[in-house]
Amino acid sequence: MLSEDDSSIGRGQVGTKLAGRVALVTGGIRGIGEAICLSLASQGATIAAGYSGNAERAASFLEEFAAAYPEGTASVHQGNIGIPGDCRRVVQEVLDAHGRLDILVNNAGVTVDKTVLKMTDDDWQKVIAVNLSGAFFTSQAALKHMLERGSGRIINVSSIIGDTGNIGQTNYAASKSGLLGMTKSLALETAFLLRRSGKLDVHPGLTVNAVSPGVIATEMVQAIPDKIRDALFEDIPLHRFGDPAEVARVVHFLAADASAFITGQCWSVNGGMDM
Repeated sequence: MLSEDDSSIGRGQVGTKLAGRVALVTGGIRGIGEAICLSLASQGATIAAGYSGNAERAASFLEEFAAAYPEGTASVHQGNIGIPGDCRRVVQEVLDAHGRLDILVNNAGVTVDKTVLKMTDDDWQKVIAVNLSGAFFTSQAALKHMLERGSGRIINVSSIIGDTGNIGQTNYAASKSGLLGMTKSLALETAFLLRRSGKLDVHPGLTVNAVSPGVIATEMVQAIPDKIRDALFEDIPLHRFGDPAEVARVVHFLAADASAFITGQCWSVNGGMDM
């Protein structure tokens, strides 16, 4: 069950924790990404939502956002996160449109599920390119701006599969596990660079963290065959699937100024599935 704070997501601004901040959320127009956008907006953030190619859904997202947050600002930015040039272009578009970038949420992800012996070169490369390399190149572009200012937030959306593995998802598990190692390395490197430049004490700091969702009630999960979905349900101690807003709430927490002493960490949101 969502808290009162969470249940207000999508119903207008309820706080000012992120007022004046600009957030880029890749894969931000549906599912967990959309919930993250709405959660950040509920605390006053300006939203830049990335998407791959569904222009109709992007337009609907803007309409729905304007209805829920008439006082807020949102923009959408098309790009293939699996192409380094697109990652850099989208970050620059956000800077050009809004003048700054305070929060980057690397949420975009794809799956191409096959067992190892049936997995093609393209099946492997596509998932790694989008889920892992895309997060790296987008972070690299955003960090140039954040390091100059001495502050920012990067939050990578991993997965429980990155911790546990899964049959038929070797590519996906590798990409999501890779995000965890990347998160820790970027957290260490950004702290080192800020200290060297004398900006380590700039408020509210620059942190890099990850969120690792379990089975969340999204379109992707609804597409899983009933028999497999029922088995997943039984494996969750809390005996339910997560809500996208519950993942978004953790992202919103990590993005806030009050979380400035948290970096290089992974926060699991999975109902106790991997205890």
